[in-house]
Amino acid sequence: MTKPTKIAIVILSWNGEKLFDDYLPSVIQYSNSGDIEIFVADNGSTDKSVEHLKRFYPFINIIELKKNYGFAEGYNQALKEVDAEYLILLNSDVQVTENWIEPCIQLFEADEKFAAIQPKILSYNKPQYFEYAGAAGGFIDKYGYPFCRGRILNRVEEDLGQYNYPSLIFWATGACMFVRAKAFKTAGGFDGDFWAHMEEIDLCWRLKNQGYKIAYEPKSVVYHLGGGTLSYGSPKKIYLNFRNNLYMLFKNLPRHQFTRIFFARMVLDGVAAAKFIMGFNYREFWAVIKAHALFYSNLGTLIKKRKETQKLIIVKNHPEVYSKSIMWKFFIQKKRKFSDLNFNPIN
Repeated sequence: MTKPTKIAIVILSWNGEKLFDDYLPSVIQYSNSGDIEIFVADNGSTDKSVEHLKRFYPFINIIELKKNYGFAEGYNQALKEVDAEYLILLNSDVQVTENWIEPCIQLFEADEKFAAIQPKILSYNKPQYFEYAGAAGGFIDKYGYPFCRGRILNRVEEDLGQYNYPSLIFWATGACMFVRAKAFKTAGGFDGDFWAHMEEIDLCWRLKNQGYKIAYEPKSVVYHLGGGTLSYGSPKKIYLNFRNNLYMLFKNLPRHQFTRIFFARMVLDGVAAAKFIMGFNYREFWAVIKAHALFYSNLGTLIKKRKETQKLIIVKNHPEVYSKSIMWKFFIQKKRKFSDLNFNPIN
């Protein structure tokens, strides 16, 4: 039996041929240790991605998936072919930097309770700013709305060194997630029904419920292009975010919070839909309606998932969940930076 590699970088790609030459060279240059393997999992691409990889990057391991499984199930399928102690799930539009791996691995090896770690995520196009998808570590508020240290809703902060300290967070971004392979598999991996968006938050919530910790490590720095598959304000992205957020809450909310929080969230989604229709944003309005329709149509499956998820909970309360409403803080109180929230999770 072959010994598993220590670290596997796994890049899930769909029609990413045009991205390879811009982003793969940095991954290769700064990941050249003998205990690191690089994989590109092709998610049923219709361009010449596989041919390009075989021609110009013959030393990279290629996993060819038969169809486009989406982000969540695509990774589940690809990781069946990878045997490693630590996994680095990396978007195909991420440029990495020198010494981006070692600080995160050191955290893992210092404490076996760390299940996932994310680096500092900066914008590829505006390197002085944090990037939307992850920034300096993710959190959720009491109603399940995600936000980041360095990015609240659509407002992104400039990186002035204000988050240059390691810390515990609620979720690590799927754009660049270091994850302990054993923990990923024990938790059941990503929920394939999410397809894309928030699957990493759902996974991290399940991991934290099982007693694991999630961390942010600023000594590791990467640059993310972002918005390559779906622009941040597209109706499809809105649909996936609303639907998947309901999926996530339904599965993971502890019993003592479920009825109150879930009902409130339904009301808030109604407010969001009303705001879209009043602003003549009809496609966005229908995206919310479709999200709720799909939630109800999948309720039977979700009830089964909730039962299984609830059985594994050993930690019910997490200090990394913001006890107030991020929407109220942002829209009513005009709090646009993480430092404005007076939110100091125990670290």
